[in-house]
Amino acid sequence: MHKARKKFGQNFLTDQYILERIIKTINPKPGQRILEIGPGQGAMTGLVLRHTAKMEAVEIDYDLIEMLKSLYPTLTLYPCDILRFEFSRLNAQAESLRIIGNLPYNISSPILFLLLDNITLIKDMHLMLQKEVVDRMVAKPGTKIYGRLSVMLQPFFEIHRMFNIAPSAFSPPPKVDSSFVRMLPKTTQGTEIANRQHYEQLVRAAFSQRRKTLRNTLKGLLDSDTISSIDIDPQLRPETLSIEQFIALSNCYTQLQIL
Repeated sequence: MHKARKKFGQNFLTDQYILERIIKTINPKPGQRILEIGPGQGAMTGLVLRHTAKMEAVEIDYDLIEMLKSLYPTLTLYPCDILRFEFSRLNAQAESLRIIGNLPYNISSPILFLLLDNITLIKDMHLMLQKEVVDRMVAKPGTKIYGRLSVMLQPFFEIHRMFNIAPSAFSPPPKVDSSFVRMLPKTTQGTEIANRQHYEQLVRAAFSQRRKTLRNTLKGLLDSDTISSIDIDPQLRPETLSIEQFIALSNCYTQLQIL
């Protein structure tokens, strides 16, 4: 019996009702290219393979890799830390990948940003995450949990919380509730953003000191007069701004870099 390793953030889903509900939500079909992040002991993997016959997975734990190879011969495994995984290895076509997984809660945000970097390859994503993380992903302006994760993901993905999952569904049980989420790349995929690197830079700066105003957090990028020129009050705090206002600030910054 494999013992869950804390350093890998392992909490294995064991509740069969929840597993069946997840598979029904994913609705895997033969011929689809499905990549699982962190298959663990293969609880979800085996159920998906009943529908698809073959799939791919990225797994960091070598003990689990050997077990998965013996259980599922048609599973293509990439022994790798997902944060170091190069999606170019897949030779995937545009919008062809279906991403699934129970993400390690200790590194879920970096994984989400990695997936955002590879959004052009992704058809959809069905992920299990800490409920608090999903709360932040779908948060609205003016709330305490609205922040960098909200502002970075919402221009690019439609995010739908499908259902919540209690700790008792896992072994060992995590200390937090979980949520299963569906993420669909938007057809525009942030095309209104003139320069995505500038957008990332501005959003990171804006939320670097959450309690400070835009005048202070963006002073290295935009001065108060420039912020005011696009009808945004520089005395506002970043958590009060809409996605559209962040895009406007970013595009203004991009324009200044061109001049």
